[in-house]
Amino acid sequence: MSLKHDPLSETEAILRQGFYGGGNAEPHPEPARAKPTHYKVVCISLYTKDIENLEATVKELKRRGYTKANKSQLIRYALSMLDIDKLPPPNP
Repeated sequence: MSLKHDPLSETEAILRQGFYGGGNAEPHPEPARAKPTHYKVVCISLYTKDIENLEATVKELKRRGYTKANKSQLIRYALSMLDIDKLPPPNP
C-alpha cells in the first residue's frame, strides 16, 4: 500500500523555517531579564600566590563543614573584618 502524499517530502522546508530561522517563521525573542541590583560582578587582579592561598582556604573551610564556602564569600568576610585604623602607616 502506498501513500498518496509523502509526509517526509517537506522535511527540508520544515527544518529551514522552524529550526534554522529561515522562511516566514516568527522569531522568538528572549524574555527581558531584570539585572540584579544587590550585587555587581567585578574583576580584580591578585598575585598567583594570593589566589592559591584563597583557594586553599576555601578548600579547608569546606573540609571543616562550610560546604557553601566560596572565594567571593571569603573576600567579603575578610573585608568586613578589616579595621583601616589598625593598618600600618604607608611607606613614604
